[in-house]
Amino acid sequence: MDILIIFGTRPEAIKLAPVVKSLIKTFSKAQVKVCVTAQHRWMLDSVLELFAIKPDYDLNIMKVNQSLSELTANILNKLHELFQTFRPDMILVHGDTTTTLAASLAAFYAKILLCHVEAGLRSENIISPWPEELNRRVTSMIAQYHFAPTQLAADNLLKEGVSQSRIMVTGNTVIDALFQVRNRLNEADLALKMKSLFSFLEEHKKLILVTGHRRENFGAGFDHICEALAYLAGNSELQIVYPVHLNPNVQAPVFKHLRQHKNIFL
Repeated sequence: MDILIIFGTRPEAIKLAPVVKSLIKTFSKAQVKVCVTAQHRWMLDSVLELFAIKPDYDLNIMKVNQSLSELTANILNKLHELFQTFRPDMILVHGDTTTTLAASLAAFYAKILLCHVEAGLRSENIISPWPEELNRRVTSMIAQYHFAPTQLAADNLLKEGVSQSRIMVTGNTVIDALFQVRNRLNEADLALKMKSLFSFLEEHKKLILVTGHRRENFGAGFDHICEALAYLAGNSELQIVYPVHLNPNVQAPVFKHLRQHKNIFL
């Protein structure tokens, strides 16, 4: 059986890395192929390096200010071209990104079996999160097998008419990724690199790690988040690390509100 794992963003790469490793161990590298769309080119590559994953196919579709319509169409066209030379028996996708939606449609059009990791998440509001809620619902309609992170997610699928026999509750693969990285921190070279990268941190102070990039928070939402972080920064015993997303809608308010605080590291 030839298995093609398709992803394009940093979160997908993190959560699918343990799946890639496990499938290669169970089958073989010859049977398990990785295709990246590079929807997040710069953020994706560092994760691939961390988990030592070398894609077999790189669609490299990243363009500045690319619309969702362009992105979806480009992925569909590139995958159609790929299937002319390599037709897998099964495609595996993750979550709710535009890459996930486009890859699911490509699998459907090519009549290739589709498996969905992190299946069954629902907000019950088609426009929030946007476009992710639609992406994951459409993917669920196409997928033959659904790997749900929780029983609640599995119950959502059951309510939508998915057969119990096609749903497996697996837990969240990000935990497996966390354990893999934790184990790697024992490696001397990586431990030294991490110590150098975060040499600005003081061990005796409390650490807050922040992440945030959702479209729903663009504008006033990020202003409020930054105001809250600025308030917390008033406590000199706290140190806040915020790896800022590359999206300008995130970077603009974050740097505007937070760059002047000495204990907030962006």
